[in-house]
Amino acid sequence: MSEIILQSTITCPECGHKKEETMPTDACQFFYECENCKKVLKPQQGDCCVYCSYGSTPCPPIQNDNGSSCCQTKK
Repeated sequence: MSEIILQSTITCPECGHKKEETMPTDACQFFYECENCKKVLKPQQGDCCVYCSYGSTPCPPIQNDNGSSCCQTKK
């Protein structure tokens, strides 16, 4: 099994601001407020969280993909 990456850089689709964040390991993050333009980001359709939509690395449950995560995989 590969190592889970906890750092992801979120890029705001509104203003392009980037910030590295530490992802939670036990839950999906549905909302994220850009510290630059204050836009509240939500997951795109088909994604479980803001990291899967706007991050440089998918969230830990998707990386783990063991079937027992809180996240639903894309269908």
